[in-house]
Amino acid sequence: MTAAGRDQALPVGLRERVLAASLQARAAGRPEPAAPEISPAEAFSRAADAFHGTLGLLDDRQWKVPALRGLDVQGLVGHLAGVEEDVQRGLAGDPGVAGANHIESTQPAADRQAGRPPAQTRAEWRHAADRTIDLVRAADLRTEVAVHGIRVPLGLLLVIRAFELWVHDNDIRAAVALPPSVPDASTLTLMTSAAVGLLPFAVTRAGLSDPLSLHLVLTGPGGGAWDIAVGQGPPAPAAVAIVTDAVGFCRLAGNRITPAGLDSHVTGDEDRATAVLAAVATLALD
Repeated sequence: MTAAGRDQALPVGLRERVLAASLQARAAGRPEPAAPEISPAEAFSRAADAFHGTLGLLDDRQWKVPALRGLDVQGLVGHLAGVEEDVQRGLAGDPGVAGANHIESTQPAADRQAGRPPAQTRAEWRHAADRTIDLVRAADLRTEVAVHGIRVPLGLLLVIRAFELWVHDNDIRAAVALPPSVPDASTLTLMTSAAVGLLPFAVTRAGLSDPLSLHLVLTGPGGGAWDIAVGQGPPAPAAVAIVTDAVGFCRLAGNRITPAGLDSHVTGDEDRATAVLAAVATLALD
């Protein structure tokens, strides 16, 4: 190609037409080759190992750095130890944690870390996570567990827990200026499936009652394509399509970025697409 040819401007709207055509050609389903399948228990175990590894990188000073909603890193790790304790109570059928507030119920575990050596906090959280792993190893993943205002099958709860560990791992990394982490493809596949599966619930809870046909494409490892009916009643004739990165979508579901901060391509009603993405961000428990 000549220099003049390279400098010639592309036809107006070519990029948008190519993206739209590619989006419509992406049928619902997972990409091939798919990431190796793992169990929800394995995903939680991997997330716990990754989180423990991040904690091992911190010096004593970094444990005192502010991390999230008034908690320093040590308090945030204490919060997660408290979450494990409540999950274990939920596994035992304790009704006291079924409707408990995710933050208020775990605040005592966060508070008791004050003045402790960081190594003690790290060990307490690791012990709590390992106990959860032991309890679910032979459990029926279809068993419903009620904890912190949700009642879901154990398998989904373990993926939600892996999701939370990854989100807070990155909260800590951001607080101490470490690069962000990304789950392995197998764990990420379960995370995107969980977030997409909960999307209609999030949309309804956000008060978006008008029916909508959504074609969602998540790119990269752990991604896929889904056709989803959201809102009340049969899908509307008009449809919205959203293409975005799988990791970015999970950051949105963790309420760590806004729809405006998500690198996405939308066809159809952009306002309705933004409203759907805003609903996704409400899935986070923090």
